[in-house]
Amino acid sequence: MKFLECAPLDRLNDFLCHLNLGERTIKGCLEAYSCKHAGTDKKLSISLDNEILDYLGKSSDSDSSSPHDPLITRTSRKTLVYLVLALYHMYPDYDFSAVKAHQFFTEESWDSFKQVFDSYMFEASKEWDETVEGLSLLDTLLKAIDEVVKLADCEIYGYVPDYEADPLLDSGAMWSFNFLFYNRKLKRVVTFHFSCFSNLITDGFLADEFHNDYDEQIFADMDI
Repeated sequence: MKFLECAPLDRLNDFLCHLNLGERTIKGCLEAYSCKHAGTDKKLSISLDNEILDYLGKSSDSDSSSPHDPLITRTSRKTLVYLVLALYHMYPDYDFSAVKAHQFFTEESWDSFKQVFDSYMFEASKEWDETVEGLSLLDTLLKAIDEVVKLADCEIYGYVPDYEADPLLDSGAMWSFNFLFYNRKLKRVVTFHFSCFSNLITDGFLADEFHNDYDEQIFADMDI
């Protein structure tokens, strides 16, 4: 995949790369990619597709196989491969399994993305409003993403791996999210990773305590 330069995304990255909010620090990063193969992408794509086909072959031989498995269609497999390739570019030191990654991908609606953003990025949005004139942080974000992948034609995927078991998660993060905006017509992906770290963690305090306390605050007033 080829990295795409985008000045509006760079502006957001400058704001989000290390946003100190007093007790917490938010770290965010947006990157745009063309799905056109570059470097070792072709070889990796073949490997990932073979892994999926092997998984489907084993599933069809078991009693638990399902003819409705979304990976059966070539389009779905191709989408998964592109998404996993994007993860490889986001986290080059991590070796992803397509089948395992598939378990942690969720297709999101605009409403669900905005709910997560409004809940977890509330303080960041306030800081943006106080320091930057013009559109809100969310509107600026959506406008920048739209320039690259045309939001009206996008599919949104969330990637939230197991909090305790997956090394992809930032060490010590109170929370961490990954969203991928994929336009299959343009064959482009915009990745958005953002996480939060406590500035109050000292010897004798565990990151998990802050993670749980913060989640309780976030969801206290939300209907689930």
